[in-house]
Amino acid sequence: MKGAAVRGRVTMMGSGTSSGVPVINCRCPVCTSGHPRNRRTRAGLKLELPQGTLLVDTPTELRLQCLAFGLERVDGVLFTHAHADHIFGLDDLRIFNFRQRRDIPCYGSRATLDALARTFAYVFEDGQRGGGKPRLELVPIDGLFEAAGVEILPVPVLHGELEVTAFRIGDFAYVTDCSQIPPASRDLLAGVDMLILGALRYHRHPTHFSIAEAIEAARDLGARRTIFTHLAHEVDYARPEIALPAGMELGYDGLVLELG
Repeated sequence: MKGAAVRGRVTMMGSGTSSGVPVINCRCPVCTSGHPRNRRTRAGLKLELPQGTLLVDTPTELRLQCLAFGLERVDGVLFTHAHADHIFGLDDLRIFNFRQRRDIPCYGSRATLDALARTFAYVFEDGQRGGGKPRLELVPIDGLFEAAGVEILPVPVLHGELEVTAFRIGDFAYVTDCSQIPPASRDLLAGVDMLILGALRYHRHPTHFSIAEAIEAARDLGARRTIFTHLAHEVDYARPEIALPAGMELGYDGLVLELG
């Protein structure tokens, strides 16, 4: 698993934090910026893999992201955790049920899936069959599993005190909403070639890496290329407050990465 090359394409469908950017009723320089990369929907990914397309999370603006980035099918969803900005687009999965005529598997920790089932109780209760709700299969994961023709390694990281699932696919890893990578998880992520890593803002936050902390974490993991995501409106894409090291960059909605 570790070090194995996987061919595919990653699209960063959203790169923003929980409020999105622009923030409602904010007149700061980033929120009023005309730079297109300062417009950030909530964080999520499209993974085009050998045997299908996966999403990572169902962000609040999922419908708009699907339209913007040409999402034609969904063969599964990898959930990092059940905070609102990562799950509130879940109902938009039902259009893919209509098109594909099958349930969509949703992978996550048992705690995340239990929270998903509570939040979207109407989806999992009996009754109202037909077009009124998504058809989803909840698949708990606690170790290496396969989806869309590839092996996927779930890696626990900490978002404050909450355990969040990062995902490693071959030489690629996605780690969002993270303030600490425990030593055992560091070993599972070490040596990735390409890393997408959450980095909220320049000053410290209790449940997210700052950009400086994310730089150190990326160095520790040894990634050749690191793209920072989950960026707040304190971060101006065109005018970063600190110089990023070689091989590290700010992400943006629509960024495409080729794997393999």
